[in-house]
Amino acid sequence: MLGRTANSLFWMFRYLERAENTARLLEAALRMALTRDIVAAEAEWRSVIATLGLSRAYEAAHDGYDGLQVWNFVLRGSSNPGNVRSMFGAVRANARAARINISSDVWEAVNENWMKLDKLLARPVGPTMVGEVLVAIRRAGTQVHGAFDGSMLRDEGYHFSRAGTFIERADSTARILDMKYFLLLPSLSYVGSSLDTGQWEQVLRSVAGARVYSWLNAGQIEARGIVEFVVLDDRFPRSLAFCRNALRENLAALARMHGAEGRCNALMRDADTRISHLAVDQIFDQGLHEFLVDFLARNAAIAQAIAEDYRFLA
Repeated sequence: MLGRTANSLFWMFRYLERAENTARLLEAALRMALTRDIVAAEAEWRSVIATLGLSRAYEAAHDGYDGLQVWNFVLRGSSNPGNVRSMFGAVRANARAARINISSDVWEAVNENWMKLDKLLARPVGPTMVGEVLVAIRRAGTQVHGAFDGSMLRDEGYHFSRAGTFIERADSTARILDMKYFLLLPSLSYVGSSLDTGQWEQVLRSVAGARVYSWLNAGQIEARGIVEFVVLDDRFPRSLAFCRNALRENLAALARMHGAEGRCNALMRDADTRISHLAVDQIFDQGLHEFLVDFLARNAAIAQAIAEDYRFLA
């Protein structure tokens, strides 16, 4: 497979995952903002922009953190080149570049959803439409992943696509969890308070884990259990452990197909040693923020090594 084709498949699914995760983050913030006063609601929207790494661009274009301004900036803002409308355009562009390497079902799911979302996001999104738009973005991700799982040959293209998915999903989960400690809580004095509980619920909703966590823990919301679930529970498809395991398996499959391991496989093994035997108490002893910063750096290094090992720009 040509490096450019591998690059298109890898980034097609990174952008797809990023768009879906952004929609989930906005949904969780919208739900929280509706139950808060104006000051607290503004803090929720500020945290969304900070989590997405868009604070400088947003503040250059807007004064204040009104919900309407925030979600339009994230979804379709012309001063935000990484808006969701552009993301899904990139999904389609990469799918088109790799057209002969994806099934007709996958192409149709991408193209039809791109047309729908492009139309929905062509105009400003008002309060009565934002819920519908966010559901449409999540549904687009579900439909493309469903078509992919049900119709794609398990060849190189499949594994490059899955590697992109889990690199991006791990990055998103780690950033949302890091946001909890450094952006949502005004100070450490709030840990254990009702505000703290509400913010942890937001974390779970942002990673689509609220219902399953509640089922596993009889509805008990507490920091230790949630960190253990989101970081270490390899049964949960958006946990860091699950993403790391899935990424390792797909990189191992690529190495077998190419007859040799690359630097990405070595970095993967090194990253595994940092998380495979960790207990949640060790994470808190080390510092949750410090653990997540290290995880994000290693995740980014693996992504870069994949591109270099398989000559994505060749």
